[in-house]
Amino acid sequence: MSPNRTRLLFVALVVAQLFLLAGQARDPRGASSLLEGAFLRALSPLGRLVAAGGETVGGAREALRGRAALEAENRSLRAVVRELRRERLRLAGLALEAEELARGAGIEAASGLELRAARVVYLDRRSDLRTLVLEVGARGARRDQPVVAETGLVGRVIETAGRYAKVQLVTDRAAAVAVQLEAARRQGVLHGAGPGRLEVDYVPRQVEVAVGDRVVTAGVDGVYPRGLAVGVVASVEPGNEMFHRVEVEPAVDLANLSLVYLLEAAVPPAALTRGAGDAPP
Repeated sequence: MSPNRTRLLFVALVVAQLFLLAGQARDPRGASSLLEGAFLRALSPLGRLVAAGGETVGGAREALRGRAALEAENRSLRAVVRELRRERLRLAGLALEAEELARGAGIEAASGLELRAARVVYLDRRSDLRTLVLEVGARGARRDQPVVAETGLVGRVIETAGRYAKVQLVTDRAAAVAVQLEAARRQGVLHGAGPGRLEVDYVPRQVEVAVGDRVVTAGVDGVYPRGLAVGVVASVEPGNEMFHRVEVEPAVDLANLSLVYLLEAAVPPAALTRGAGDAPP
């Protein structure tokens, strides 16, 4: 046998003897032997790494569960917020409706007229705001029934269909209302003159008319009772040799209506208001 192999064999025998001695010797740190203690000490960092990894995985799992719970709670809270917003809007609408009805009751008490609230469900914006549609309830409405708002005259019912009624606005060019210039004590005929504009015909030029004079219903046309506010004089110009050209600003913002009132006023019998040349029905 060569010397190198002899030396390697000798070293291996020495190392094996040392391992046998370490396996038999007691470890003062508590292990059963020095070899076992050394082995455990060598593996302890790996054990701590594995334990730390386990804790990290457990913490991540707990974090995911907590995040899922928070997301579910957030979804629930968002649903509650949406419901509260809808409820707030509903209550705001009810408060506005109650306020409008209270104002209507005030108008009724001040004027002595019987009013019935009706909701605007359609406003004609394609033809110079000439008509609107009301939901009038089970009692319905009748043709030529006056319609008013808090500030004045709106128009008259021209068509009915069960719970609904179509109203011709005073701004319709085909509308005609007998009115009186309050300061001048002079009557005329009011008609629509375009979007948001009214004019009064047949006011003689010798009558003194001033900007700001109130215009009210005259109560002689068989449709509207006397004294309903129609508007104020916006301008006065010479019309022709006989009459003024009087422009009136409406008392009601007809483009911004949500609740109006049907006027439960008595009307003269049709037989008495029919012209002499009219054929009986």
